Amino acid sequence: MLLTLSNTVQNAIIGDDNSVTGGVIGASTLLLVNCLVVKYLHRHEKLERFVEGEPAVIIENGVVQTDRLECELITLGELETAAHKQGFGSLDEVERAVLEPGGAVCFLAKKPTPDTARHDEILARLDRLAAQVAQLRPGHTQGAG
Repeated sequence: MLLTLSNTVQNAIIGDDNSVTGGVIGASTLLLVNCLVVKYLHRHEKLERFVEGEPAVIIENGVVQTDRLECELITLGELETAAHKQGFGSLDEVERAVLEPGGAVCFLAKKPTPDTARHDEILARLDRLAAQVAQLRPGHTQGAG
């Protein structure tokens, strides 16, 4: 829309009709038509989906869908760059990624499973217990010297 608008204004200034009025009329017409189309599409969801497109899942369950990347003309490097911009160190940290119709990529991080979280909690408790036992052993008395 911005490119069309700038081209219209440029043609009004540089082209045959070099009046400000011609540029204002052209720009106003484009903005009005755009507003009407957006409102119409907003009310008709199926037509909007047809015009805008569907979201495309490009990473599912941590697996990059290379066929979807090819279909959407996205390279693996571009996907990694988008993930880095959203704070991911690598694609291994991503559970799911969706390319939205507007061009934005939404990344969802892998969450630890309940078993993994429980395992990590048990290991942390064992480490604390081992430290406490080490302090209680003879020869580790405080103040002895």
